[in-house]
Amino acid sequence: MTRRRPRTPPRRRPRSSPARRNQNRSQNRSQNRKRGRSRTRSRSHLRGETLIAYAVAAVVAVVLVGALVQWLLAHWWLLVVLGAAGVAIGAWWVRERQRRLQWEQVRLHGLRYQLTQLDALHHRQFEHAVRDLMHRDGCADAVQVGGAGDNGADVKATDPLGRRWVIQCKHRRDGLAGSAVGTPDLQILNGTARPVHGADVVVLVTNGRFSSKALPFAHSQRINLVDRGLLAAWAAGSQPLWELIRHVPPPRGPGAGRPAQT
Repeated sequence: MTRRRPRTPPRRRPRSSPARRNQNRSQNRSQNRKRGRSRTRSRSHLRGETLIAYAVAAVVAVVLVGALVQWLLAHWWLLVVLGAAGVAIGAWWVRERQRRLQWEQVRLHGLRYQLTQLDALHHRQFEHAVRDLMHRDGCADAVQVGGAGDNGADVKATDPLGRRWVIQCKHRRDGLAGSAVGTPDLQILNGTARPVHGADVVVLVTNGRFSSKALPFAHSQRINLVDRGLLAAWAAGSQPLWELIRHVPPPRGPGAGRPAQT
C-alpha cells in the first residue's frame, strides 16, 4: 500500500504594499509624459524644418524672377521679336483655318461620286458619303448615326423645306452582283423610322439592287428605294434627292424646319 504525499499549498505571490503601487503608477505617468514631450518636440522640429525649406524656396524663386526680369529689360528687343512672331503665327493659323473651311464648302457644293468610287468604300464610309450628299443638297444638319443601337437609321437630316429624313444605307461590295436587299431590312426601317425617329421621308439607299418582293412592300409603306441607277443620278449632282424620288410629303412651310434628331 503506497502512501500519498501530502499536497503542498500553492505559493502566493506577496502583494505589494500600497506605497509600492503608488510609486509604480507615478513612474509610469512620468515615463508617459516624457514620451509625449519627445513626440511634441519632434513634430515641432519637423514643422520648423518645413517652414525653413519653404522660406528658402521662396527666396530662390524671387531671386530667379528678379534675374529674369533684369535680363529681359536688358534684352527688350527679344520681347519685341517674340511678340511679332506670336502675332504672325496666330494670323497664319487663322488664315489657314479660313482656307480649309472655304475648301470644305467648295468640296461639298461640288461633290460628285462615281459608282466605282462608291463600290470601293467600306460600309461605314458609304454612310458618310450619303451624309455628304445630303449636306451638298442643302441639309446643313445632316449627320451619320449608323452603328450599334441605331434603330435602323444610318443618316438623319432636315432638308431646306423642313422635312426630316431618315436614311438606311446598304452597301454591297460587288454592286449589282451582290445580294439583293429584301423585305426584312425594309421591315426594320419601317418599324422605327417614323415612330422612333420622327421621319417625314424614309429612304433606303443601296449601291446594289432590291429583291422583287421589296418593291411592292416599299410602295405600300411609302418607303423610298434608291437603287444603283438612281444612286448614280443623285451622286452625279444634277438634282437633289427629293427631286428624284416619289414619296415626298409637301414642305412644312416657312420657318418649320427642325434639326434632325440624334
